[in-house]
Amino acid sequence: MTESSMTGVRGQTVWVTGANQGIGRAVADLFHERGATVIAFDRRWDDDARPYRRATLDIADAAAVTLTCGALLEEGVRIDVLVNVAGILRMAAVEETSDDDWRDSFAVNVAGPFHLMRALAPAFKAQAGGAIVSVSSNAAHVPRIGMAAYGASKAALTSLTMTLGLELAPYGVRCNVVSPGSTDTPMQRALWSDADCVADGAARTIRGNPALHRLGIPLGKLAEPRDVAETVLFLASPAAGHITLADLLVDGGATLGR
Repeated sequence: MTESSMTGVRGQTVWVTGANQGIGRAVADLFHERGATVIAFDRRWDDDARPYRRATLDIADAAAVTLTCGALLEEGVRIDVLVNVAGILRMAAVEETSDDDWRDSFAVNVAGPFHLMRALAPAFKAQAGGAIVSVSSNAAHVPRIGMAAYGASKAALTSLTMTLGLELAPYGVRCNVVSPGSTDTPMQRALWSDADCVADGAARTIRGNPALHRLGIPLGKLAEPRDVAETVLFLASPAAGHITLADLLVDGGATLGR
């Protein structure tokens, strides 16, 4: 049995946000590899070619989201799966978190997915099926020093997705969450100082830091974006046909399953 037949996403149309790099790109690439039609969104794009359709969209802009979603649906583009990946990380202690950083974190990490899910919920209900997967964070499960805005916004995203899952369950639409831990992405590497080499930064992340109440990673490695993408694809596929309102940790055991 092939991977495509196991996961069953061939022929589906999948919308993915934050697809320029990192986890979002891995998700878009994987769904394309497995035979899905991908519509990829981001605020800006690198110049490299992609084998799927790209659209420039700031998901924090409610009017732009409404206009873009309406135009695509009017064009006849389906929405079988929505994957909310776009997110930003602003690091600071609570007392040092600026209004702008707090506002921007919630604008992208919570309001953006809200705008999309609000715009697309009627289409999901009308077709009586589909799946939504939001990429949250294990920082929504345990507090992280310096991640007040990020952790709070990701916890809000998780709650929002679960609430929509309850509302759409009668229509056969499944809503789930994937909560990654430290993943080898540009966002993760930005946490390492300029003096760190990649190997040193990764090693320190894997070891953890007791002074910051941060456990290490029991599996002894960072996640790769593909690890997260495979979990997203599973939750979006018929293989997870009786799974909704789930929150799957993909963090190598870093939060001890919380």
